[in-house]
Amino acid sequence: MRIDILTVLPEMFESPLSCSILKRAQQKGLVEFGIHNLREYSTNKHRKVDDYPFGGEAGMVMQIEPIDRCIAALKAERDYDEVIFTSPDGELFDQPMANSMSMLNNIIILCGHYKGIDYRIREHLITREISVGDYVLTGGELPAIIISDAIVRLIPGAIGDEQSALSDSFQDNLLAPPVYTRPAEYKGWRVPDILLSGHEARISEWRHEQALERTRRLRPDLLK
Repeated sequence: MRIDILTVLPEMFESPLSCSILKRAQQKGLVEFGIHNLREYSTNKHRKVDDYPFGGEAGMVMQIEPIDRCIAALKAERDYDEVIFTSPDGELFDQPMANSMSMLNNIIILCGHYKGIDYRIREHLITREISVGDYVLTGGELPAIIISDAIVRLIPGAIGDEQSALSDSFQDNLLAPPVYTRPAEYKGWRVPDILLSGHEARISEWRHEQALERTRRLRPDLLK
């Protein structure tokens, strides 16, 4: 998989992409990232990529030309399955979406900034708009990192135990059950006896019951 990210703050990706699963997935050749500074595609002598909005609204708007030039340059090199814009009014990112996107080959993620992007970009260049929650961030860089992390960890070989990803919260529309490790008792706080029994069928049943209970209590909306 190749993920190309368009941004005005490329330095924000240096640390997240050089740690943990994202780093190992790159080292294994499972994913390749391209981080593109939109200022390099500006024809302005000061490398500006924003301007005042028509109509007099407050704030600045990202211009269409640098974004179009960057996307065109990338599309000249390869085909893309999706050109994604991270937007607070996009469709809400969830686990099923991450599952399906992990099977794509090449995607572009455009990180918005300032007041937003020229709407013609959304009309003519973007194939999908994604939100990571009902709130507004300074820019789309953090959502791009979240989306990338959620996708890449699902690629076979990205994590040591592939079954671990399949048992994560939301994979079956349930929250994950409680997990415990050694010691079995600490300050009088004991691990549930069932987990120490070695009875796989009963343990599996207990985990499912716990997942249902936690989902009903914490996220009843998932059961609808």
